[in-house]
Amino acid sequence: MSSPSAPDPSRRAVLATGSALGGTFLASGLPLTQATAADRTEATSPAGDPWRTVLDDADLVWQRMPTAWYEGPFLGNGLLGSGIYAEPGAASTAVRFNIQHSEVQDHRPQFGSLFGLARLPIGYFTLEPVGAITGLDWRLSLQDAELTGTLTTDKGTLALRALIHNDRSVLAVEVTASEGERGFRWMFHPADAISPRAAFKPLPDGYQGNPPAQVAEHDGISAAVQPLLAGGQHVTAWRERTRGRTRTLYAHVAHSYPRTTALGRALTAVRRTAQLPYSALAVDHRAWWHTYYRMSFLSLPDARIQRFYWIQLYKTASAARRDAPVMATSGPWLEPTPWPNTWWNLNAQLEYWLIHGSNHLELDAITRALSEFRDNLAQETPTPYRADSLGIPRTTDPQLINGAASTLMGYGVGVPGQDPPTPEVGNLTWALHNVWLSYRHTMDRSILQDVLFPLLRKAINYYLHFLEPGPDGKLHLPATFSPEYGGDSRDCNYDLMLLTWGCRTLLDSAELLGIDDPLAPRWREVMAKRVPYPTDANGFMIGADIPFAKSHRHYSHLLAVYPLYEVTGRTSDERALIERSLAHWVGFEGALQGYTFTGAASMSALLGKGEDALEYLGELMTRFIQPNTMYQESGPVIETPLSAAQSLHDMVCQSWGGVIRVFPALPAAWADLVVHDFRTQGAFLLGARREDGATRWVRLVSEAGAPCVVQHGIAGPVDIRDGRGRPLRHIDVGDGAVQITLRKGESVLITAKGDRPDLTVAPVRPNEDAPRWGLPRI
Repeated sequence: MSSPSAPDPSRRAVLATGSALGGTFLASGLPLTQATAADRTEATSPAGDPWRTVLDDADLVWQRMPTAWYEGPFLGNGLLGSGIYAEPGAASTAVRFNIQHSEVQDHRPQFGSLFGLARLPIGYFTLEPVGAITGLDWRLSLQDAELTGTLTTDKGTLALRALIHNDRSVLAVEVTASEGERGFRWMFHPADAISPRAAFKPLPDGYQGNPPAQVAEHDGISAAVQPLLAGGQHVTAWRERTRGRTRTLYAHVAHSYPRTTALGRALTAVRRTAQLPYSALAVDHRAWWHTYYRMSFLSLPDARIQRFYWIQLYKTASAARRDAPVMATSGPWLEPTPWPNTWWNLNAQLEYWLIHGSNHLELDAITRALSEFRDNLAQETPTPYRADSLGIPRTTDPQLINGAASTLMGYGVGVPGQDPPTPEVGNLTWALHNVWLSYRHTMDRSILQDVLFPLLRKAINYYLHFLEPGPDGKLHLPATFSPEYGGDSRDCNYDLMLLTWGCRTLLDSAELLGIDDPLAPRWREVMAKRVPYPTDANGFMIGADIPFAKSHRHYSHLLAVYPLYEVTGRTSDERALIERSLAHWVGFEGALQGYTFTGAASMSALLGKGEDALEYLGELMTRFIQPNTMYQESGPVIETPLSAAQSLHDMVCQSWGGVIRVFPALPAAWADLVVHDFRTQGAFLLGARREDGATRWVRLVSEAGAPCVVQHGIAGPVDIRDGRGRPLRHIDVGDGAVQITLRKGESVLITAKGDRPDLTVAPVRPNEDAPRWGLPRI
């Protein structure tokens, strides 16, 4: 864990970059020494490939029929998504392949983001065998992003392979039937094109669903054309091809607004793809996924959690792409839900945290979307402030539009000191913290200059309109809303914490960019005169008017602790405040949900409490995570399992405040652990290994030449060598931390004095076996 004596470089030094990476988000991997058969501690893959070993081990299996989306296999490519499970009410006669798409939405802003701009359900295929289903044996290969297996009936068997092609965005399902099942069939069932929220909340006055889809044949290709009342359409096109004993279904979804071009695009996609047999189609699809996983590596001795982690990497790439819409609450797998759009008061932020450490910035849709649709952020602020302010409402569509600001149809930004609408004003600043993380993990100056600084400047400027001095000489905020506690409070911690982080980051960024900003004096005034965060005997309050006094799933009042790392326990009093606040927050049962425990795990990791962090993750797994690692609160909510992967990252490595902390919060049971190409702030790629409870080696490669301080955790004297094995000059700054100068492209290896450890990257042995995810035999 970190120590009060650990170095705390200037913020400017922390932000500084050696050179821009040009926005490519591509990492140069460290040389990898493959393990020999004798070195391996687990069964090896055919090629002795450590990635193949951990991925094969993490495959989900089904030997019982999944009956809902949270039990079954799922496929996706950031746009098209399919969840696979028994047809409700007909489990013995049909299997559902749900078809949904992250771009398919309504376009009636007068009914708000939750109805008029909501994501729309598309429909599903049913695979209908000749006989009654009596069993199945399926495997979801993470390595290949492919479902394979057999479906057994009282008439025979159906052997299937299924994928959603990474580039072509086509669902392909190949089925090879035994003689008695050759008459199986596929059926498409269009869904009603109405906001899924309609099943949970009353319809706005004047709102009606879109007309039914029109199904027709087009030169051998079937298409369900869904017209939209607002104009435009979405289309599902499909075709089945027979080659010998196999029949392959190809399906594609296209969306267009306001034009009606989706039909032509969907037909073309199916026509071109159906020319390829499944095996040919799978070649480049598998190649993309194989490359994706090899951007980083993590192995730990808890088999259940290790498998869970790799499934989250699969899930993220199935749900996210840089150029795809920012993930809605359910990702691309839309099911009945009261939350049929993108949520910005926690969900979107948590969904994307794991892309940084896992070295997958190519999935960063938040930075792209906030930049691309920044003009819409101005329109979402109240009219008097649009010239110099930006904000993001609680919910938006992919273009960051909210529409009508009412609690029935959507939630606007609001105005501090006024209600209605609810003054929830901090969401954009929090979303921009994700952008800052993307900058810090790549040191890409263009992110800082073109996206973060101009948007954060206007997000913070909205606050500055309302800050006012009080009798105590401090600057105070009028009443605002802390998600999702209820009630408005003056000096709300959610906003004070984000305001503080924002002003600090603007000052540092302006200095780095060489900008003499006229608002800088005001930002400095905020830093000097901002009222202290409201606290009481139980720790951080919701705000000056509202103590924390009831069960609350959200950690909106604790953002300065995590993820902002503005309050980190540098002093004994500050540490006690964090511990008191954390214990008080999770001490109220009743409203706690899954992400409560991921937040608590990460805060425990900040304090170096690995046992506590593991206990919180255990609570999450036991109480909330579903058989296929999905999560639900009324409907699918994707952020919680993904944020659990980030909690694991926080146990393995932390890099806030300009210090890379290696293995800062590992429980004793994790005596062996290996990490490779873990991306840290400062654009470093970390490799490290722990054996028998001790760190054996730490290796860093610098992509940007940023300042490097590493708390390596190796006991006693150390050897520090460059990439050629030569001693490297460094400064011992105490508490197991060293300061090293690395230019762009240079690397360092840290070991115990005289030690020459094996640098092989290979999986570690699990402490004990664990059941696979999915539905294995009981």
